[in-house]
Amino acid sequence: MCSLSKTLFTGAIALALGSPVFAYDFGRPATPDEIALWDIDVRPDGKGLPPGSGTVVQGKQVFADNCAACHGDNGVGGIKDRLAGGQGTLASAAPLKTVGSYWPYATTLFDYVHRAMPYQAPGSLSNHDTYAVAAYILNLNGILPADGKLDRDSLPKVRMPNRDGFVPDPQFDPAKLFREK
Repeated sequence: MCSLSKTLFTGAIALALGSPVFAYDFGRPATPDEIALWDIDVRPDGKGLPPGSGTVVQGKQVFADNCAACHGDNGVGGIKDRLAGGQGTLASAAPLKTVGSYWPYATTLFDYVHRAMPYQAPGSLSNHDTYAVAAYILNLNGILPADGKLDRDSLPKVRMPNRDGFVPDPQFDPAKLFREK
């Protein structure tokens, strides 16, 4: 290494170590209220689902307004992932992975839509609208009836067609992962 390179390298290290990021007592611990704002994950058993409710009928309109542009009418034929159909295709030469054919938990649908959709404004749907969209998508897949309604009590009870299609890793112990602290 030439002397100029050594000098530049030494200077960069000194600058980095002098940075506030490495300083003692930088920042402050997050408050419980701040943590609660980011604690939005939803487990398969429904823990973490917020209050609210929505129906298939309400979800059809919310879907048309916020989702159909990307996912197509009825969750099929859009420029983004297909959401409906595909049941019975996973073991075929041409598997079609959709919410109804692949996803093991209905709570995952709520969690994903709530956090990441719609694409142009992630997280902008209310809890009620998210429950409604989830109800509509489950209805499109024949999982929830046309008069269906979802809320924090009913959503975890929805049994997805591929619920038993995932084989747990023997080294993964959900009881340890989700142990209450």
